[in-house]
Amino acid sequence: MISQLTVFLENHKGRLAGVCRSIADAGINMSALLLADTEDFGVLRVFCDRPEAAASTLRDEGFRASVTSVLGVQVPNRSGGLADLLEFLDKEGVNVEYAYCFSISADFALNALKVSDGAVERRLAEAGWRLVTDEEIHGLG
Repeated sequence: MISQLTVFLENHKGRLAGVCRSIADAGINMSALLLADTEDFGVLRVFCDRPEAAASTLRDEGFRASVTSVLGVQVPNRSGGLADLLEFLDKEGVNVEYAYCFSISADFALNALKVSDGAVERRLAEAGWRLVTDEEIHGLG
């Protein structure tokens, strides 16, 4: 599992900039960022080099921030790569609560998934899937 910083934001002008400035001022480096929004609020998901420190800093500044464990799986960057992973998880009876992915090279994509079964890591590895670690994720930025 990899550590993801999660921040709940009111959907108002400047809120995202404020979070990013707070993280930067704390000397924390972000490797990836995803913002999903509704009309009233957004959920910001960030990979950074010190997620616990980032969450603490943001909470001190009045933001709702936490650290969440998500599954990080390297998937071939080709048509059907993600479908293969999701079908494997489905066969294993694992519910995917949310997921996002991004290319990390011409050959691979990183898939971050919040799953119902943390023990699936062993089964993924046994089936030949490559899991990504916190240490590796920071080399992606």
